[in-house]
Amino acid sequence: MEYMLFICTDSTAPTTEPSGYTIDEWVAETTDGGTRRHGDRLRPANDATTVKLRGGRLSVTAGPFAETTEWIAGYDVIECGDLDAAIEIAAKHPMAQLGQIEIRPMWPIE
Repeated sequence: MEYMLFICTDSTAPTTEPSGYTIDEWVAETTDGGTRRHGDRLRPANDATTVKLRGGRLSVTAGPFAETTEWIAGYDVIECGDLDAAIEIAAKHPMAQLGQIEIRPMWPIE
């Protein structure tokens, strides 16, 4: 099963250094172990562009679609047996301590 990990900031998280894995160690372990398919960092939310098409009219807005103090800082796509395994993998990510990680199962287009 493939899962998308949304790596998010969290304004309420502690500002201390995380214990455990560094991001480089986490990426190496999950890539070498065959669970991480791909992932990357994302530019800050203020670098976003939002596109909407309503009634045939295109709207392009600079910035994120919602005002929030949290934003998606990156993503990883992993493949593992089930949600419990995905949770275990996500819990080792440094941003689980410094931010938050949202896990969503992929929904393939058939």
